[in-house]
Amino acid sequence: MGATATTVDVAGPEAEFSPAELAAANIHPDTRLATDYLNHFNEVVMLIDMLPMMPDCAPDVVTWAPASYVDHFFHSHFKGRDLAIRAYATVDSERRAVLERTIDKVSQAIGDIQRMIREAPMDCLPVDAIQDVAEMRIKPALAHAMGLINGAAVRDMITEETGDAQSAVDALFG
Repeated sequence: MGATATTVDVAGPEAEFSPAELAAANIHPDTRLATDYLNHFNEVVMLIDMLPMMPDCAPDVVTWAPASYVDHFFHSHFKGRDLAIRAYATVDSERRAVLERTIDKVSQAIGDIQRMIREAPMDCLPVDAIQDVAEMRIKPALAHAMGLINGAAVRDMITEETGDAQSAVDALFG
């Protein structure tokens, strides 16, 4: 479930971005990333959280589609959208790659929820299973993405999960 990509001219040297200019646009001056991107995902998470009380939100969850960082800003009304798009081209390549993998993980989990909803009988949403996916997969990944945007150390959740699972197996048999 990949996000579409919009091609945007992101020409310009890194030096053109002052920390004050970035901060004024709500873009982290060190990472050159904006948390506004996560709003796209937080909106669908809010709908997922409402499903137990308002199952009529299910069609909105099903029609949600992922968006790449650039696409999100290209189509947004974010006050610093052009700066956010240009700054993204200068983000440390490792940080950007880990952020994109983390967002892919979020999008895949949301896709799993969308399938659960589509495959469920109209009068019986698997709310508990949906909430488990949101709590165990989506929300931790979004928190990780928030950390990456706000300057936390670059760590890949996917690699860490594999390592943690292996450590648990090693400890069991060691």
